[in-house]
Amino acid sequence: MITNHEAFDAFKRALETGHTADFLNKVTDDFHFFVPLPLEGWNQKQQGRERFEELIRFERSVFQMRLTPLIELENESYGMVVFSAEGLLNGKPFRNELTVVFEFEKDRIRSFREYVGMPLKNYENP
Repeated sequence: MITNHEAFDAFKRALETGHTADFLNKVTDDFHFFVPLPLEGWNQKQQGRERFEELIRFERSVFQMRLTPLIELENESYGMVVFSAEGLLNGKPFRNELTVVFEFEKDRIRSFREYVGMPLKNYENP
């Protein structure tokens, strides 16, 4: 069974470095996710590995961040991590909290949903 910690570490690595293989090796075939981006095409359910890779490429083009776990919780079906995110957003320093809730199916990540602590207005005016 995958643990929240393994899922978080793989997710963290993808956001910080752009390397998605470890995370994508842990997802189900029907993997999907939701992210709080106020942009056309991103403001609904996202499906699949390729779309996750697109998300990481997009986020890394806007963000350069370091993630620090603050809280990790899990049971057999769900895992949640709250972490501090800090770095640069469109070249300007930012600091925020991000919560990610993972849904597990056996030994795989079926989905995740992100919740962000502040409005992401900076996406609208890069």
